[in-house]
Amino acid sequence: MQVFKFGGASVKDAESVKNVEQLLRNYGSAETVVVISAMGKTTNLLEALSMAYFKGGEEALVIFESLKAYHQKIAADLFPAAHPIFDELENVYVELLWILEEPPSFSYNHHYDQLVSQGEILSTKIVAAYLNDQALNTKWFDARNIIQTDNSYREGKVDMELSSKLAEEQLLPALKKHGLVVTQGFIGGTSENFTTTLGREGSDYTAALLAYFINAEKVVIWKDVPGVLNADPKFFKNTKKINELSYHDAIELTYFGASVIHPKTIKPLQNKNIPLYVRSFLHPAEEGTVIRQDGPRNAFTSYIFKDQQILISIMPKDFSFIAEDNLSDIFSIFSRHTIHIHLMQNSALSFSVCTDDEEDKLQPLLEDLQRSYKVLYNRHVQLMTVRNYDQATISKLSENKTILLEQRNRSVHQMVMREDKGLTD
Repeated sequence: MQVFKFGGASVKDAESVKNVEQLLRNYGSAETVVVISAMGKTTNLLEALSMAYFKGGEEALVIFESLKAYHQKIAADLFPAAHPIFDELENVYVELLWILEEPPSFSYNHHYDQLVSQGEILSTKIVAAYLNDQALNTKWFDARNIIQTDNSYREGKVDMELSSKLAEEQLLPALKKHGLVVTQGFIGGTSENFTTTLGREGSDYTAALLAYFINAEKVVIWKDVPGVLNADPKFFKNTKKINELSYHDAIELTYFGASVIHPKTIKPLQNKNIPLYVRSFLHPAEEGTVIRQDGPRNAFTSYIFKDQQILISIMPKDFSFIAEDNLSDIFSIFSRHTIHIHLMQNSALSFSVCTDDEEDKLQPLLEDLQRSYKVLYNRHVQLMTVRNYDQATISKLSENKTILLEQRNRSVHQMVMREDKGLTD
């Protein structure tokens, strides 16, 4: 048994879906679970839809029509006009419209999950239908039936024991019967039958969870890059592929923000010693990267850049020291708003953190912090992390930039940088 995961770029149009079918025909085993993300940039579109819905007005319906047109075009390129898939897709559109026609009655995060999750439903319905049409016996499976979470919307915490039991009862029989099961990444369900999501880009994590539940032999993440690279090709022209990685190195890279795999992916695999392969769906014959328990510890230099960051400095209003009780309170506030801290630094009178600049989460966070603390922040900053650095490299990468915060240890150097100066109240 194995688990394949295909991201949005691998199913962005009809030709891409056809490529997935060829990959499964050439590299799939007798029993393969296929985890699929929303198509192309659908998640971004659905996030815009969620924001527009919450703000009110007609923009949400305009975005909805764009979403519908995109998926209808892909389906029209894959299927004849009378194909049953169009009725299935119409049912999803109707479900979305039901939400949009009623004013918001729950929190933003709750509605976000109900809306954004439909991207995965649409993509898996299209792909599963196409695979069946190509004589690959495929079962469409709703991941929400087995990935059970709490009510932490947008960051659902998985009930591992219950989910494992449900996978054994439902997923394994489907896999044994059909050989090929297509399901959604990124989404789960609650005991009240609401949909949750597992965190942005969480489909990798879904693949790892399912592999853990069914004791898969391996997980393969199919990407548009040849494997795990030492830097993002958007920033570096001469990147190098890393052939083998240990779980330890992979966890560290994802923690610092390497985008090739989701940060939560490694732990379930490590717990059962399941190897993870990162391979190219553009050049599938190439070996890619393998991540496993006994992978070599590497001394390669890695460069990780995170754009659209915000640097927040938090100070007691009475100019007292930042002490343990302050830190406990501050961490509690960040946790309550489900904000992940990428870098932190403490001084006598302030506590600084660098995190993603997410508009819908940050404003409530800042308002909450400002009730008890003085808060300054820099927006539009970049977090750069270099593993196994040397000073010449650091000097070159920070040239013509203002360093707002800097940390280093024996092997890792991190800097928060921007092009201009100044703090904003």
